[in-house]
Order: sequence, then structure tokens, then C-alpha cells
Amino acid sequence: MRKPRAAVGSGHRKQAASQEGRQKHAKNNSQAKPSACDAGLARQPEEVVLQASVSSYHLFRDVAEVTAFRGSLLSWYDQEKRDLPWRRRAEDEMDLDRRAYAVWVSEVMLQQTQVATVINYYTGWMQKWPTLQDLASASLEEVNQLWAGLGYYSRGRRLQEGARKVVEELGGHMPRTAETLQQLLPGVGRYTAGAIASIAFGQATGVVDGNVARVLCRVRAIGADPSSTLVSQQLWGLAQQLVDPARPGDFNQAAMELGATVCTPQRPLCSQCPVESLCRARQRVEQEQLLASGSLSGSPDVEECAPNTGHCHLCLPPSEPWDQTLGVVNFPRKASRKPPREESSATCVLEQPGALGAQILLVQRPNSGLLAGLWEFPSVTWEPSEQLQRKALLQELQRWAGPLPATHLRHLGEVVHTFSHIKLTYQVYGLALEGQTPVTTVPPGARWLTQEEFHTAAVSTAMKKVFRVYQGQQPGTCMGSKRSQVSSPCSRKKPRMGQQVLDNFFRSHISTDAHSLNSAAQ
Repeated sequence: MRKPRAAVGSGHRKQAASQEGRQKHAKNNSQAKPSACDAGLARQPEEVVLQASVSSYHLFRDVAEVTAFRGSLLSWYDQEKRDLPWRRRAEDEMDLDRRAYAVWVSEVMLQQTQVATVINYYTGWMQKWPTLQDLASASLEEVNQLWAGLGYYSRGRRLQEGARKVVEELGGHMPRTAETLQQLLPGVGRYTAGAIASIAFGQATGVVDGNVARVLCRVRAIGADPSSTLVSQQLWGLAQQLVDPARPGDFNQAAMELGATVCTPQRPLCSQCPVESLCRARQRVEQEQLLASGSLSGSPDVEECAPNTGHCHLCLPPSEPWDQTLGVVNFPRKASRKPPREESSATCVLEQPGALGAQILLVQRPNSGLLAGLWEFPSVTWEPSEQLQRKALLQELQRWAGPLPATHLRHLGEVVHTFSHIKLTYQVYGLALEGQTPVTTVPPGARWLTQEEFHTAAVSTAMKKVFRVYQGQQPGTCMGSKRSQVSSPCSRKKPRMGQQVLDNFFRSHISTDAHSLNSAAQ
């Protein structure tokens, strides 16, 4: 791997598509799929043991309670579900393979990505590649180009790998069960397999993503970290127990919908919840309110967890007791996230005149690792001094484009972009080749693009931020963006007229005073 790529390619991203043993779905109250506990598919024997060993307080104990939960949730979903393009396709498509493919694409795109963002990408993807066969025949460059800006780029690559396997090895037919979907398709883990099997094929298999985990934790007052193995097993057991055998796909979508729109991470809308009467978290809130008012002293009617021995591993941890100000948000408590490590890199926008307008140089990243196969501006790892930084960057540029004038290399500002586990600061440089013969040939892995071509190429969001800084430093422009977390001299506010008058007044007096002091010293 070349040195310039090491700055952003040395770590491995938490990719839902590549590591669906713990599939991630970031769907928060702004409607993105949250993290899923996604290891193994079939219900494991230890889950049955766990069901028997925990307090009944955390379980659904009878058929009537399960039936009530199913009925209330599905009735609410029928009335309140959002109109989303992948749902329409799943409902209208009669061909099972096409239906499964449509669900698969949506589930992969929704990993770590908000629903509002996914809609346009999904629509464009299905228009370009409406069938598995269409996707299988596409190039990786085309896939990366359409996926650009959606993040977690290995998802698109694995989706295409899966499509090719279905077409080339499985006769064009998707596996029909959650077990075989997970077993046969690359990048498909427990959650995705269950979602496809239940929605497309009607298999009665439960699913647990971050939304469902939160709903189940609150309904059964599970306060422990849902990402832990023990709690994850319990949640998958509950999901399998609850899934409606007559409408498994609708039930699973309803549970996710409830977590995305009502039972949100913060400020949940409990008064709008269809299963509020079955929610132990809500019951706990009411109990605590009565206790605080002195109305519940000695009451035998309030049910609580009663483990046989010691502390219950599903209740709130002893180190984090009940917080009256949180209400139902006490459930669940999550382990604190490790902050992303900080790295720095230097990158340069190299521009030359072309027949169709200015051209900029892009180079392709390796086919594995972070941002695999995407195009970027030539980059190098951070150096401790400005002189070393310029030297390393100029050498990298010359490796692609030949001899260049070092004196024209300008530092323009910086861009900060956070990946899942890396906070990367790009020092942005620019070099415009004027009055020179244009470079017409470049080594494999590099190419010159017009600005219009750049905006439709397979480049990351970080590189688009870098280019905005470069554009903002060209004559007559100032396009630095607060949203892009960029910093440049051009982004500083110009003082108002009154301030300019004061500045000029004091500047002239300071200059006079300084001259007088110098004269006195002589």
C-alpha cells in the first residue's frame, strides 16, 4: 500500500456490510437504522436456557400478552407506516427474486444511514439496476460512483459481490430462508438475512436492529447494555417469540418503525405508543412517581424483577441506578463509545488548463481497506514540519504528473472529516499549472477530470469538502462552508464599516507612537 493511503487506510471501519456478525444499523430519532446485535442466525440453545434463568419480569409469560402486543403493534403500523419506496416495491413486486433483491438493497443502504438520505440513492440504484442480473453485470467503478456520498463504501461492493454470486452460482435465485441467506451471501448477517426472509418470503423469523432492541428493552425493562452477548441473546429470543407468523414481514417493519418514530432514543412519544399498556419501562416511571409522592408505600401490586440469586444481569447496572430525570430513557443504558482516533494528512488539488476547461488530478485508492477503489486527490501522511510536509507532497505529485514548480504549492486551509473510528484532518494545498505544457499521460491509477466530471465521479464526501476549500481560494471566490468543517483564510468574516474606521484610527496612532518610541530609544 502506498504511503499516501496509509493516513486513512491504516484502520478498519466498522462496516455493517463486511462484518455482519455485529451488523450496524444507525437509525436514530432522525430515522436512521441503529446498531444491531447480529451474531449467528438460528435461535441458539443458550437463548432457551437464558429464557428459563432470568426473572419473568423481563419476559412475555403467556400467549394472551404476546397476542395483545402483536395486534396492537400491527394495527398501529397499518395506520401510521411511512410511505417508503422499498416498501412499495416489496408490496407490489410479484417476482420473489426481484422482491428479495429490492429488500436487500434497502437494508444494506439503511445501515448507518438516515432514511431521508437513502431514499434518493435507493431510487437511483433501482432505476439503474432493477434486477440482480443488472447489478451483477455492472463494474465496481459504476457501483462506487453511484454510492459516492452514502458512506461505508464496502457495502456497495459487497452487495454487488452477492448479486454476482446469486447470478453465477445460484441460478439467479435468491436463497429462500434466513439461514441460507446468511450462509450463502457475502456480507449478509443475522439481521439482514432475517429482514429479507420475513419481508420478501414470509418466513416467521424475528429481527433485532437498534430500533427493535430499544423497543424490547423498554417494553421488558431491560437496562443492561444491549450490545452485550447476554442481553443480545435475550433480545433475539424475545423477537422470535413475538414475531407474528401470519405477517412476519409487516411485524418486523412495525417494530422498527415504532423505534424510529415513537420509541426514539431521546424524547420518546409514549402517549402515541400502541403498546404503552404493556411497557414495563412506562410502568416503572409511574411507580417511581408514586414513590416520590409517598402514595405507594407498602403497595403489593407493583411488579418488580425478583432474581433468584444476586443482581439481575438484565436490570439497570448497579453503577448506573435509576435516574428520575430520564424516565423511560433509563432503558437501555449503553456502554460509552470509544472516541475516534485522530490522524492527519496532507492533500493537494493539482489543476491544469484543458481543452474543455480546467482539469484536476485524481488518483485511485487501493481495492481493499477504507474507501477502497474510490478516487481522491494525491495525499501523504502528516509530517512534523511544514518544510517536510511540502517536500513529501511535492514528491507524491511528481510521481503522478512529472516535474512541477515547487514555488506554486500553496497551503489553503484544512478540512476535518470523521469516519466511524477515525477523525481525519486534511491539510489542503493547491497547485495550479499555468504557462506550462499540459500533462497528457499519467500512470495507471490516475486521471485528469474536469470539475463537472469530478462532481459525478466516485469520490468520498471528504474529497468534496477538500475541493470546496480549493474553490474558495481561487480568485473572486470565497466558498468555505461551516457545515463542511473547513478552515481557511477566506472564511474569516470581513469587519463591518464602523469597525474598519476604528481599526484604521488606532492603527495610525499605534504606528505614530511606535515611531516616537523608536526615536527616543536612539
